[in-house]
Amino acid sequence: MLLQEERIKGSPHFAVAATRGRVALAYFALVAAMGLLLRWLLVAPVVGINYKYVLHGHSHVALLGWLYCAFFAVLLYMFPAQTDKGRKSFKWQFFLTQVSVVGMMLGFPVQGYALLSIIFSTMHILLSYWFAYTFWKQAKRDGALQQKYSTALQYLGASLLFLVFSSIGPWAMGPILATGNSGGTLYYSAIYFYLHFQYNGWFTFAVLGMLFWFLEHHHIAYSKKLAINAFWLLAVACVPAVALSVLWAKPATVVYWIGGAAGLMQLMALYLLLKLLWEVRQQVIAVLKPWVQLLMGLAMFFFVVKLALQAASALPAMANLAYRVRYFIIGYLHLSLIGFVSLFLFGAMLQLGLYRLGKYGKSGLILLLLGFFSTELLMFLHGTLLWLGLPFIPSFNLLMFFFSIPMPIGLGLLFMSQLKTEKEPAAGEGKPLKKQQAMHLIPVA
Repeated sequence: MLLQEERIKGSPHFAVAATRGRVALAYFALVAAMGLLLRWLLVAPVVGINYKYVLHGHSHVALLGWLYCAFFAVLLYMFPAQTDKGRKSFKWQFFLTQVSVVGMMLGFPVQGYALLSIIFSTMHILLSYWFAYTFWKQAKRDGALQQKYSTALQYLGASLLFLVFSSIGPWAMGPILATGNSGGTLYYSAIYFYLHFQYNGWFTFAVLGMLFWFLEHHHIAYSKKLAINAFWLLAVACVPAVALSVLWAKPATVVYWIGGAAGLMQLMALYLLLKLLWEVRQQVIAVLKPWVQLLMGLAMFFFVVKLALQAASALPAMANLAYRVRYFIIGYLHLSLIGFVSLFLFGAMLQLGLYRLGKYGKSGLILLLLGFFSTELLMFLHGTLLWLGLPFIPSFNLLMFFFSIPMPIGLGLLFMSQLKTEKEPAAGEGKPLKKQQAMHLIPVA
């Protein structure tokens, strides 16, 4: 059996990555609390609180606080800076990112898209450019590193490219608003352009890059041919797949065909990836910790569902259905954000030792999963009833509020579990190796 990732007590590199991971998790807990507030506002609006403004804050902190900072922590743990200058650069990047995220978290709920929130969101975009450039530059410094993690770096390079490319959407908002097209087709197309290349570009390719890092780090022999073919199918399909995000506007028929072709390419890539993983399943199971097996298994399941739903949305009837029943869109976004990306990140953090479960963490994780599954099922069920013209669920918004309560509580418990000073490894994590035994297991460039 291959050895699992182990912590080295007192390692500055581990301590920095773990701190960044805790900051990201704090944002996730706040995002869940804001989501719970949004659920309550649909039940009983509160005077002085603007639902749309809070929604903007919720979505921005989810994408740019929790996910961005979590990827920042994990990717730099896998590919750490090798110079003092590089470490100082990433330190400043992370600090300034917190300034921008906190600014958005406070600005959007108060004033929506206004001067302060626009300044902080623009600041985050510029910081993401800085991160993409400096991370890629330092990751490519070492030829041996490039050779060992060749497939992982190929996927991560694409993820950074799509991260930068996604920012075209926000940059286009200025001219769109200036020309009086707020709330029009161009306005929403720019938003969906950004979301598409975040979800299907930056997040998806970063997750797959991390997946191949695990395989390569543990010397698990996999089919490079399947990995590269899947990469090119996904990368080439990602750009035309943006057509799937504008079908709500009922464009020309050719746009449906373009989106459908992109969806089929993604399904072909999915088949290749599943074939690759099936061939090495025993080696992967031997490496992963029990809870990580569950989380990554769920993440891959939701990845399959995500791509299947995307491909199905190319059908005019499905596109119109998604547009008419907003619960399907919200459910899909949460399925992708939480079910696929977030659960994989949790699994990666636990496997690397950056997160621990401990006494409260296991209960917290169970509550998070319970809240996620129950709200997803309720949302898709309600949407299906509306679609079929059947009686809808009574007191739906109130039920959604109550079923959402476990999520912020669970994330709060998970966060508390990270704050506990640990003299011994948490239950189920095994005893740490001696420093001289474990040094070769810590990812170094």
